[in-house]
Amino acid sequence: MKIPRPISSQPIPETARKVFEGIMFDVYQWEQEVFDGSKAIFEKVKRPDTVVVFPVLPDGKILLINEEQPSKQKFISAPGGRIEKDEDVLTAAKRELLEETGYEANEFILWEAHQPVSKVEWAVYVLVAKGLKKVSEMNLDPGEKIDPYPVSFDEFMTIGSDPNFRGIDMLPKFLEAKLYPEKMEALRTLFRSN
Repeated sequence: MKIPRPISSQPIPETARKVFEGIMFDVYQWEQEVFDGSKAIFEKVKRPDTVVVFPVLPDGKILLINEEQPSKQKFISAPGGRIEKDEDVLTAAKRELLEETGYEANEFILWEAHQPVSKVEWAVYVLVAKGLKKVSEMNLDPGEKIDPYPVSFDEFMTIGSDPNFRGIDMLPKFLEAKLYPEKMEALRTLFRSN
């Protein structure tokens, strides 16, 4: 499955210079003409793209996680993380799902791919995983504490607008479904187990 990378609403131009290289974030600057004809320095941050995987268990529940990381309050999320340099989206999704849940899936469906912040070059790929099979224990990074949190579809729809849910950029999808019955039915179908 080849997934095209979403285009930023403010792409970094080819003339931009990398002025800072960090562990997770790089900073780019470029000179740009503004409306009065003068020039200004523009700046944008770049970080590795990420995957988010919503696994659907054989019983139809959606497997969310309660997660804790150093210097962050506990939050609810879906399994996911950074796409490594040598990975494509699907490889990263499979790896993150296995590491954070111990499950493998035989089907991945792209739900959404977007760049949530115009000043950050960063794509987020949101997938739904079906046909799950437990194959191992979790293999967490040293900076992660994760507890599985299976929820029904109706609970998922409520959690989607919870401020403690780390996936708030998906809020429009949840609100759309609550406003339009056909969108709700499409979402129910997407999250139906095989």
